[in-house]
Amino acid sequence: MNTVERIVAKRVHDPEAIAEAAENRVRAKSPFNDKGSVMIIAADHPARGANAVGSDPLAMADRGELLERLCLALERPGVTGVLATADIIDDLLLLGALHGKTVLGSMNRTGLAGSSFEIDDRFACYDAESIERMRFDGGKMLARICLDDPATPSLLENTANAVNDLADRKLLAMVEPFLSVWRDGRIRNELSPEAVIRSVTIAAGLGRSSAYTWLKLPVVADMPRVLAASTLPAVLLGGEVTDPDAAFAAWQAALALPTVQGLVVGRSLLYPRDGDVAKAVDTAVGLR
Repeated sequence: MNTVERIVAKRVHDPEAIAEAAENRVRAKSPFNDKGSVMIIAADHPARGANAVGSDPLAMADRGELLERLCLALERPGVTGVLATADIIDDLLLLGALHGKTVLGSMNRTGLAGSSFEIDDRFACYDAESIERMRFDGGKMLARICLDDPATPSLLENTANAVNDLADRKLLAMVEPFLSVWRDGRIRNELSPEAVIRSVTIAAGLGRSSAYTWLKLPVVADMPRVLAASTLPAVLLGGEVTDPDAAFAAWQAALALPTVQGLVVGRSLLYPRDGDVAKAVDTAVGLR
């Protein structure tokens, strides 16, 4: 019986096995590895309909292959955890792949990639209550701020509510802000230093407490100035990488900045150009 068959059998005949696996999971003692860095593997892209990697529009759509890559990445020394939606985290729980790992639940994924309602990113995945009940470590929320889209205030309000609910439980709230614009019928994230700084200052102020808020930020030009906009801990996201060497060099430079705690990277490590997941992950871990 292969991996997918084992998971399906459990889901059909023993759905309570997911809750049992969560209850019995050995929790991480710290979000940091021996180098003092966070190294989270992100895999919440499919729930937003964003399955593409490079020229393959459905690269992440084969769940069996994705799980194999995730398990390989999570086994590498220095990898501290995973960020994903419930379907993927439940699969990983059934596989016993999350012992000793930080687990972050993705909370809002309804802003489907390429849709006319992409900014209206409602919270329809994990909530703070379920994250606490499953003994996870926190939640992540995408906060795209589009000044020309009337859905933005509701998104910010819902993000603030999620920050509050997580902080009340002393759980990490990881906010991923972008200043976004509609261009040629699609949402585009503005990646100038000025745009990222503005998104940082807006996101950092959400909620009635920032005690448990971390920011998840892109690596752009002039990162010292970008990160000077807030004292909140930050992690760096990977995004779509076309030049791995340049990306690794940019990550390494940004990791030296005082608020940066590590990396939260998905596609570029799970689907590297040369196909060597272990090598890509080990290179990222070794940057700090």
